[in-house]
Amino acid sequence: VAPRGIYTSGKGSSAVGLTAYVTKDPETKQFVLESGALVLSDQGVCCIDEFDKMSDAARSILHEAMEQQTVSVAKAGIICSLNARTSVLAAANPINSKYDPKRSVVDNINLPPSLLSRFDLIYLVLDKVNENTDKMLAEHLVSLYRLDREPATAPIDQRTLMDYISYARREIVPKISDDAADTLIRSYISMRNMSDNRKVISATPRQLEGLIRLAEAHARMRLSMHVEIEDVLEAERLMKVSMQSAAMDPTTGTIDMDLITTGRSAADRSHAKQLAAALKDR
Repeated sequence: VAPRGIYTSGKGSSAVGLTAYVTKDPETKQFVLESGALVLSDQGVCCIDEFDKMSDAARSILHEAMEQQTVSVAKAGIICSLNARTSVLAAANPINSKYDPKRSVVDNINLPPSLLSRFDLIYLVLDKVNENTDKMLAEHLVSLYRLDREPATAPIDQRTLMDYISYARREIVPKISDDAADTLIRSYISMRNMSDNRKVISATPRQLEGLIRLAEAHARMRLSMHVEIEDVLEAERLMKVSMQSAAMDPTTGTIDMDLITTGRSAADRSHAKQLAAALKDR
């Protein structure tokens, strides 16, 4: 439904396939740039499946694209910077296709912390045994193969939804009101104080930037030119739900952003220091 969207698979994507590659024009014999998935999805959405199976070279390209929203190219005498103002929607599988709740997200997914920390929202979709949800899922899958199946009617047709999203992205540029700005500051401070331990970092400035982006996106959904308090509160709720699932330290049960930013929790570092001190005393 996005006005501009590109789908690619992490296992079959290379660094040049994501950014740009140089080829020779058959008529002019001149070197020209051909855009990759991130550049083609500029001002749109780039969906990457099998994100954990990408090569290290392809992952390094995503650092600049997700942080600076640009892609730098220096090949065959062509030096330029291309716009990659895209939202990255990625899906990854845990190691050995089994998520271990006793380990952190970084340990379960084969992704470096420097890349994982660049996502505003990280949600865990776990396959838990639940009779009600299992029954609903089974009924839906079986209904797709029934002979007397009637196609479900959507509450809004796809064309209208696409036009709505396109109009909101193109015409609505919300500004943050004074009340919303104060609420953003209070929300960030509240997230910083979620942990009782001063050595544990429960939020970083990247979470504040993510709150701003989410609040602006929520205002666009309402076709509002101003970010209000309700937009900030919804952004804070989404952020906290994401942090509770992805940034939870399984050993202490507290939110620790160091798990995502560095790959090690504050508790692990503290235990390592205590062990080193004990060995030194001996």
